[in-house]
Amino acid sequence: MKKMTCKQLGGACDFEFLGETFDEIANQSKKHGMEMFQKGDAAHIQAMNEMQKLMKDSSDFATWFESKKEEFNNLM
Repeated sequence: MKKMTCKQLGGACDFEFLGETFDEIANQSKKHGMEMFQKGDAAHIQAMNEMQKLMKDSSDFATWFESKKEEFNNLM
């Protein structure tokens, strides 16, 4: 079982996600982000806005995504 924080995945807090695969962690992160958005959490909304800027260029987003996946794979 590996863990990554919201901040490690481009978010705004130290909430931890646990999973056997990067996809499990990514799905938990998306759910957490939506919950924080619905609560109107300003820090998470700002982080989401930054992520949207990154997603405008698909190659930049793909590079970022692969770096996070590699970071996960390198965790002990």
